Amino acid sequence: MPAPLRFSAFVMNTTSHILHGAWRAPEARQTDFNSLDHWIGLAKTLEEAKFDFIFFADVVGLYDDYQGDWKKFVDSGLQIPSNDPLVLASALASHTENLGIAITSSILQEHPFDFARKISTLDHASNGRVAWNIVTSLSGNAWRNFGYEGITGHDDRYAWADEYVDVVYKLWEGSWDEEALLQDKTSGLHADFSKVHKINHVGQRYSVEGPHLVSPSPQRTPVLFQAGSSQTGRRFAARNAEAQFIVSPSPDAARGLIDDTRRLAAEAGRDPQDIQFYQGLSFVVGSTEEEAQRKARELDELIDPSTIIAHSAGGIGIDLGFYDLDTPIGKIETEGSQSLGIWLREAVPDREPTVRDLAQLRSRSGRVVGTPEQIADTLAQWRDAGVGGINVINATIPGSYVEFAEQVLPVLRERGLAQQDYAEGSARKKLTGRDRLPESHPAARYRGAFAEVPA
Repeated sequence: MPAPLRFSAFVMNTTSHILHGAWRAPEARQTDFNSLDHWIGLAKTLEEAKFDFIFFADVVGLYDDYQGDWKKFVDSGLQIPSNDPLVLASALASHTENLGIAITSSILQEHPFDFARKISTLDHASNGRVAWNIVTSLSGNAWRNFGYEGITGHDDRYAWADEYVDVVYKLWEGSWDEEALLQDKTSGLHADFSKVHKINHVGQRYSVEGPHLVSPSPQRTPVLFQAGSSQTGRRFAARNAEAQFIVSPSPDAARGLIDDTRRLAAEAGRDPQDIQFYQGLSFVVGSTEEEAQRKARELDELIDPSTIIAHSAGGIGIDLGFYDLDTPIGKIETEGSQSLGIWLREAVPDREPTVRDLAQLRSRSGRVVGTPEQIADTLAQWRDAGVGGINVINATIPGSYVEFAEQVLPVLRERGLAQQDYAEGSARKKLTGRDRLPESHPAARYRGAFAEVPA
């Protein structure tokens, strides 16, 4: 029998994340994003519903200008204000026992030594429930916020990411041997010096002596997520990710992307089945199909199409506010995200997609409308295509997740499409059945690599 789907709640510590304008619904609580109680309450709701992860998206800068400036982002609350999710994570861990906590962090925003230390600390505090979504930042404003003149080229960013993960892997996996921490009160020996190692990394961007200042956490390396769909991004995911977020327009398109990424994983020396794929979907649920369609129309009335375009334009690194709606996407060159163009061509396979297609498709991207039974039918198709999990996009918080938990998940469980209860162990073991990364993962090569060989 096929495995149940995994479920992740896709959120951001801001008011307007994906479905821009939906925060204006009377029941929406997204405007409470500054409240710790708001996030603790949501985490408890998700854990009660047996969600696998709460997944925090994040940015470290504004998207590129819309119609010449950044006023639109402030006016509409498009991911500004936006708070740091890592600061929330330990509080959420202390109020939950099983829910995984996935944090987005860019190679741009934090030195790998400090980042590795924070993640290991959080992995200890959560008893092994941390995940890291690896991103390279595609906003020019983000790069300027960290002192650069502009965004680094697409492939160069992934070369940077290769070294970044190399550093953190060395710290997490190689700096401390197993059983190095003794804490022997009788002898007074706290740790075995022969089992703690400096990593002495010297690379193009980083020079890190070590050792890692945190003893091995339950997972050592956190569960690794990645979202790039460009060829370079998928190669990076194939080498590093345990789960990849995708936004394919159909199960058939997802199957093609999944098969190709698994092929790339095999080329990188990994077991192709070591990567799971999470499809991003939002849900409009009704007791009848007519009710669901009515609720979908009401949602459309709330959504702001111009903010959708502004967000999408920022994702490709160019101001689409000055382009005619019939401009082909292929004529717009950018060093920003290449994933959007790939997604549009999958959604409009018979012709070159345009800016107009972007506006119309993005607002309803991944939306599933129907009764719980109809939604279950659709999710079965995604699972049959090779998707292992669903990244649940909200229209309102907590309403979208409460509705999904109360109305959809019971039907999914009846059909074997959702887990009945949590498995034992860390986030990785719940996700993959393993306590640690497999030996074929690139991080594993650093296990014992820094131990001195006896003379």
